[in-house]
Amino acid sequence: MKNLLAILLILTTGAASAQMGDIFPDMEGESLRYDTVNIPSDLKGKYSLIALAFSKKSEKDLGSWFNPMYNQFLVEPDPNALFSFEYDMELYIIPMFTGAKRAAYKSTMKKVQETVAPELQHLVLFYKGTLRQYKQALNFDGNDVPYFYVLDTEGKIIYHTSGKYTRNKMQEIIDALEPAAK
Repeated sequence: MKNLLAILLILTTGAASAQMGDIFPDMEGESLRYDTVNIPSDLKGKYSLIALAFSKKSEKDLGSWFNPMYNQFLVEPDPNALFSFEYDMELYIIPMFTGAKRAAYKSTMKKVQETVAPELQHLVLFYKGTLRQYKQALNFDGNDVPYFYVLDTEGKIIYHTSGKYTRNKMQEIIDALEPAAK
């Protein structure tokens, strides 16, 4: 019985971290400017932070990240600040429209266009398609939390987290993106 429990523990631990070091699965998204972005191929050569949301509840938790991500990665750094960095990286927030939600894709996109500042619209990508391949490749099991992936310059996943914003999670993302800091 102890051996069975040990094997199950090893298998579940391996499954939870299986995506680390793997290439992020191919995903095509449409920006609020109607540009098509292919992840990870269009991101090669740059570090990237990808945020995925699948449901209204996950979008709410994703909202807790907006100001911290904006302030850390998008605002021009204060030249007088001691620990202020500019990042040479890509950042994409991706609401995913799968299953029955696909019908709401265009109307939701139009509503979001009206609320997102024009200079940030290229950062929001809409995905419409199936969820199964991403659930398997990225090993997530719940749709009610947002998922965050840091990709290296080759599109490999070097860090991932999920859920509401915390300072600790943000610091881990910053640490993973350190090579992109100028």
